Amino acid sequence: MPADTTDLIALLGSRICHDLISPLGAIGNGVELLTMTGAVPGPELALIAESVTNANARIRFFRIAYGAAAPGQGVARPEIRSILDDMTRGGRLKIDWDVAGDAARGEAKLAFLAIQCLESALPFGGRIRVAADGGLWQIGAEAPKLKIEPPLWARLRGEAGGEITAAQVQFALFAAELTRQDRSVTLRLGDHEIALRY
Repeated sequence: MPADTTDLIALLGSRICHDLISPLGAIGNGVELLTMTGAVPGPELALIAESVTNANARIRFFRIAYGAAAPGQGVARPEIRSILDDMTRGGRLKIDWDVAGDAARGEAKLAFLAIQCLESALPFGGRIRVAADGGLWQIGAEAPKLKIEPPLWARLRGEAGGEITAAQVQFALFAAELTRQDRSVTLRLGDHEIALRY
């Protein structure tokens, strides 16, 4: 994938996320106002509030994973933790972000793309752990039951893979971002765990 194409994809991701954040925030504010003005709290309002929180977290996640990452730009650890907590609250997936301090935007982008690749192998839930030490990132997933599609993971090793669907685009983007950052990945696939190091 040519670099200018990758840049356009990242800019498009940033633009879409930017345009969706405001209306989602407005819906959340509307729900809060309804609650404050004496509207009877019920399952309907709770469902809307929960859905807005999850959608907002997803958009913030996508903004980092798919958006443009300018050199020198960073992402604060509390922001990352907030995104991951909001995105997984009440679900069967847990994500441990064991990275000390803030992360460079490019590092966070690569980690979020890796998280999304691992998430696709955990349709029944599980745990993802992200750790970094001296520039070496280790991201792994474990679950009693994994759903692994070998051609997708082969793509991360630089091998030819099959057609990519919209639900699998993170695999192509993760591989392209590894190349862009001049990194290579080692991958281990097991019956109950997946481990990535780059």
